[in-house]
Amino acid sequence: MIALLFGTLRTATPLLFASLGGLFSERGGVVNIALEGILLVGAFAAAVATVKTGSPVLGVLAAMAAGMLLASLHALATLRFGVDQIVSGVALNLLALGLTEFLMWILFGSGSNSPRLEAWSGSGILVEMPPLTWAALLAVPLAALILYRTRFGLRLRAVGEHPEAAETLGIPVLRMRLYGLLISGLLGGAGGAFLSLNAHYFVKNRSAGRGFIAMAALIFGKWTPGGVLGATLLFGFAEALQGHLHLPWLPARLVQMLPYLLTMVALVGVIGRSRAPSALGKPYRRG
Repeated sequence: MIALLFGTLRTATPLLFASLGGLFSERGGVVNIALEGILLVGAFAAAVATVKTGSPVLGVLAAMAAGMLLASLHALATLRFGVDQIVSGVALNLLALGLTEFLMWILFGSGSNSPRLEAWSGSGILVEMPPLTWAALLAVPLAALILYRTRFGLRLRAVGEHPEAAETLGIPVLRMRLYGLLISGLLGGAGGAFLSLNAHYFVKNRSAGRGFIAMAALIFGKWTPGGVLGATLLFGFAEALQGHLHLPWLPARLVQMLPYLLTMVALVGVIGRSRAPSALGKPYRRG
């Protein structure tokens, strides 16, 4: 039971980082389908930096920077040039998938996996709970504090609900949305770093759909930090359960599908009952 608990927390870590990142982006009114690509480039950057420097700390910082770079491209396309937010996100996901595979061949001479990564070492609970897991859990109350108790959070939520009214009050709508996207990239990149460092390798398509599950957790959690925590723990539990289900009559493929099946069931259950920010997905042009 303890092993399942720690497994749930570990598998929920990248989902929690990505969902919290999406929370900042979408509270500002920008749909960030590119979370999948942000996780992937974050995982790749963490692997490269850790292999080259031997420091997982620098690996995490590189992952955050890579995530922010991809989020910046999303901001450029959607905020500057008015590209549809879904189209931009899908394009960036495809870019991340192709670019990381291409760079793997150049940097590692392999299209399958990176060299082994040296991550944090420790004993007892430190092994079961890596530093990034603690950081993800601490990010939840910090996100709530920023969104609901700071001037920045109030402004970000205002541009996600009614950007025209926010503009009349002197709030720079596009700049606030840019900040939300950059935070989204930073947190998503940290989630990607966990994927590589926890497994000690980077492999092709390391994110494996987790960015989309994080989006589902954001909707299921009703765009609140506490709700996101609960949703990602639920999805993390479904993924961790795979290693603990040993039923001969249950097909292995079905067990592997559990997180994705749960995602679909959860979304069906909340559609129509979860209210998104009013201006989510709607482009904004200064009047």
